[in-house]
Amino acid sequence: MSKLAKILRESIVQDGPMPVETYMAVALGHPQFGYYTTRDPFGPAGDFVTAPEVSQMFGELIGIWAAEAWAALGSPGRVALIELGPGRGTLMADALRAARVVPAFRSAIHAHLVETSPVLIEAQRRVLAGSGVPATWHASLDDVPEGPAIIIANEFFDAMPVRHYVRTGGGWRQRLVGLTETGALGFGVSSEPEPYLMADAPEGAVLEISPISHQIMNVIAQRIAQHGCAALVIDYGHVETGFGETLQALKNHRSVDPLGEPGDIDLTAHVDFAALTRSAIAAGADVLGPATQGEFLIRLGLEQRATALKRSATIEQARAIDQAFERLVTSETFVGPGGVKSHGMGSLFKALAIVPRGSGVLPGFVRETPNV
Repeated sequence: MSKLAKILRESIVQDGPMPVETYMAVALGHPQFGYYTTRDPFGPAGDFVTAPEVSQMFGELIGIWAAEAWAALGSPGRVALIELGPGRGTLMADALRAARVVPAFRSAIHAHLVETSPVLIEAQRRVLAGSGVPATWHASLDDVPEGPAIIIANEFFDAMPVRHYVRTGGGWRQRLVGLTETGALGFGVSSEPEPYLMADAPEGAVLEISPISHQIMNVIAQRIAQHGCAALVIDYGHVETGFGETLQALKNHRSVDPLGEPGDIDLTAHVDFAALTRSAIAAGADVLGPATQGEFLIRLGLEQRATALKRSATIEQARAIDQAFERLVTSETFVGPGGVKSHGMGSLFKALAIVPRGSGVLPGFVRETPNV
């Protein structure tokens, strides 16, 4: 039993079962034993690989996108380049390097990294030490000074805690994490139904929502609507709101029991892009997309960038570039070291831009009626 599992068990014994949302928040963010508090989970030696770790091309194209968004939305003299959940700092470093091709944009940037993990903050500081761009770290987006901003959230919202409601014969009941007869963590439901949930669904259906995601999107959209520039969200998820649970856990790149080793496993859930879109529009902003990650990167010129990199690459390097390209834009299954399987990001991952009302189309997107 992990140290955090013991703490959670004691809490349940004392206070009763806790919502899934609370369990997920504690498992990921406990100040001593939370998953993100204690480790660098990225890369082949960690539990999962994100797009910036797949290839430098990803972060480079995000940097160019940010420069073009800055130009299209007025080229303000000072702009905050904000990244939410910056991982190791790989995306930010690649984006800042690519931004050198637009000197006026790069000279206008102050990088702001929103991060709560001491381990990852140190990694980000090392990676960005030679970037030549001023950088500041914050525990919350609310702490970043107001003003024009380009906000990047890559695989950020999938780690936001979710709340589950289960349709029973007596109505919708919130799913809870309690203790089984053997004292292990287990799922159950509240004894009392939710009086305000009236959605029609068959018995056993699960409604999954993420209130904190809506709160964060509200802050993002208000900032963009009031101060200008744009935000870019890239994550895995669905484009229509529906029933079904997507909570999952990973360890060593393999699926595991979400209740098995809290604090030592990654917990995520698919992002509801339709719900994020509704939140952004309600807060006074406009949206572009969502587009699939494959569509978005191809429109930004991923194919041309891969071709340019291969011109000076060895045969082995060129093969790696081709593999990275395929992983970023297709949905094929790839077998890595040790036989670990991973799926291409092209279709499952989506890109959504938040822009001020009345803005034109930004690179990577086409103007569509949002699916809300």
